[in-house]
Amino acid sequence: MNFIWDKITEWLKGLLVGGIVSNLSGLFDSINTRVSDVAATVGTTPQAWNGGIFNMIRSLSENVVVPIAGIILTFVACLELIQMLIDRNNMHDFDTFLFFKWIFKTFAAVTIVTNTWNIVMAVFDVAQHVVGQAAGVIVGDTALDVTALLGDMEAALMAMDVGPLFGLWFQSSLMGIIAWALSICIFIIVYGRMIEIYMTTALAPIPMATMINREWGQMGQNYLRSLFALGFQAFLIMVCVSIYAVLVQGITVGSDIGAALWTCIGYTVLLCFTLFKTSSIAKSLFNAH
Repeated sequence: MNFIWDKITEWLKGLLVGGIVSNLSGLFDSINTRVSDVAATVGTTPQAWNGGIFNMIRSLSENVVVPIAGIILTFVACLELIQMLIDRNNMHDFDTFLFFKWIFKTFAAVTIVTNTWNIVMAVFDVAQHVVGQAAGVIVGDTALDVTALLGDMEAALMAMDVGPLFGLWFQSSLMGIIAWALSICIFIIVYGRMIEIYMTTALAPIPMATMINREWGQMGQNYLRSLFALGFQAFLIMVCVSIYAVLVQGITVGSDIGAALWTCIGYTVLLCFTLFKTSSIAKSLFNAH
């Protein structure tokens, strides 16, 4: 009977070990792919990321939004002239220099609106330059190789009992689902930021048309702060990925294989959480809302 039980136990162990190795092989491949794409994605300008989308957004901005911005600019310019006149004791203290001042401010506003696209792209060019300079300094090896991490995994697993092996098989199956979900989260965060950039730049002429007025100008000022926050969010994303690289390279395997694997998953969850936070942190730093 003991012989039969040993054979059954050995068969179960082989089945479980095969399942565990299959689950762990390529467990972090999707995450490694997404994380490695982060630096390439956030380090590109909107025009370099997708030329088709960029040209469509630029066409919409110049042909649809700019005429609306022109109407808003006309209203704001008239309001600015009225305010300048009544500010001087309801026109009792009249100064002809006010008209030259108003003409200059209106000319500056028209110049800003007609060159909005160049101004917006200049912001992202500056941010991309900063990210490019940082990429060679702070980004390390972010790849997680489970096989190399665990070494002679099969021999270590065969030395375990059936109960712990079953628990580890269940954990490895659950890790596969979590790793897949985390890779989707990273994809959504990184690519969602690029879509947000395109949506923000599409309406750029409207807030820029309000810059000459003290009250309405807050809209344009906040818009510029939001642009800088979006641009330099890429730098914060690079910092998050670099911290993740340092953490995963410091993982070591002791006697508990499951603990090492859950540590990898934990660091990846932490990466997703910090990536989500980069947007709010960037906006708070630039006082954008």
